[in-house]
Amino acid sequence: MTDKIIFRFVAAVSVFVFAVVLILSMKILPTPAVLPSFTPYLPKLNALLNGTCSVLLVISLYLITHGNITWHKRINILAFCLSSLFLVSYILFHYLMKVDTKYGDLDGDGILSPMELAAVGNLRTIYLTILTSHIILAAGVLPLILLSFYYGLQMRVAKHKKLVRWAFPIWLYVTVTGVIVYILISPYYHF
Repeated sequence: MTDKIIFRFVAAVSVFVFAVVLILSMKILPTPAVLPSFTPYLPKLNALLNGTCSVLLVISLYLITHGNITWHKRINILAFCLSSLFLVSYILFHYLMKVDTKYGDLDGDGILSPMELAAVGNLRTIYLTILTSHIILAAGVLPLILLSFYYGLQMRVAKHKKLVRWAFPIWLYVTVTGVIVYILISPYYHF
């Protein structure tokens, strides 16, 4: 395959994923009248997948800095598969949920009362800052991950290294902040 075809494929996948997430955030698709029984477990699964990917990425870095290319590849393939599973689970959760969970919404009515806002105080600003950076970087890192993954599998080391300089820290940040976002928002889930 030529680089041109790969770039087009990566662009198409990235745009498709972004469009799906955007459409789901608009809450315009019909959702099931009754949530499947597994729905409450999806956020925890997502956090577990993100946390596992964080650990795998650090292990991958350790392996490559010690010259273990075979296990570096294997660990990255596993991290890639788990991140893909995360993406499916994330999309499924946001499809199923009729209303987004709001940080500080203690009674689950979807409205932040002055009392609820006062109760969370500055933590809401911290949460929103982490969430915003997480979302922006997650959207931006996808094409970098896909391209660096492709170049790594093809053993095109120079191109792989050039992309990984950017992809690795961003991907690691996204997986770590994904866990932090879950920890911060989980008390406000109402199923």
